[in-house]
Amino acid sequence: MINKIRKDTECRMKQCTDTFKNHIRDIHTGRASPSLLANIPVNCYGTIISLNKLANIAVEDSHTLIITVFDYMLVASIEKAIMTSHFGLNPNSNGKIIRVPLPSLTKERRLDLIKVIRSEAECGRIAIRKVRRDVNEKLKELLKDKTICEDEHRRLQDDIQKLTNFWISNLDAVLSEKEAELIEI
Repeated sequence: MINKIRKDTECRMKQCTDTFKNHIRDIHTGRASPSLLANIPVNCYGTIISLNKLANIAVEDSHTLIITVFDYMLVASIEKAIMTSHFGLNPNSNGKIIRVPLPSLTKERRLDLIKVIRSEAECGRIAIRKVRRDVNEKLKELLKDKTICEDEHRRLQDDIQKLTNFWISNLDAVLSEKEAELIEI
């Protein structure tokens, strides 16, 4: 049972780190990529759906994305979703097709992207700490039910803290690698 809790905790913390990696993977420098906008949430008839399910996203040139919407009634909603996203993009529309020019990477833009990545990293750290908190509450219940003794409880808490420190340091390493990539180019 204890090994199961530890493995489950490690798996959930790894998922938090993988989610962070997936979020920052979309942030590219110097070129347009359809994956940049693919997962932007769009309010579609009262529900939230990712952009790639509502439209085709293609690269027009190295600094412009072109979005062909399946339902033309959603053009305004998609434009609004792109403008409110953390990428700071301003789409242009002719009613049927949306063009999204990507700004050139000035020093300011790079610093803005680094701020976005750091906020994503903080969200990842919070998620990892939430996993730790959930597991610690579960351990308290086990201690209260006398399924485990106090020594075992303390040892497990230490193990969970070590896992937390490991996955947060792993997340920080990914963050510093992406920051270096953004500054370098």
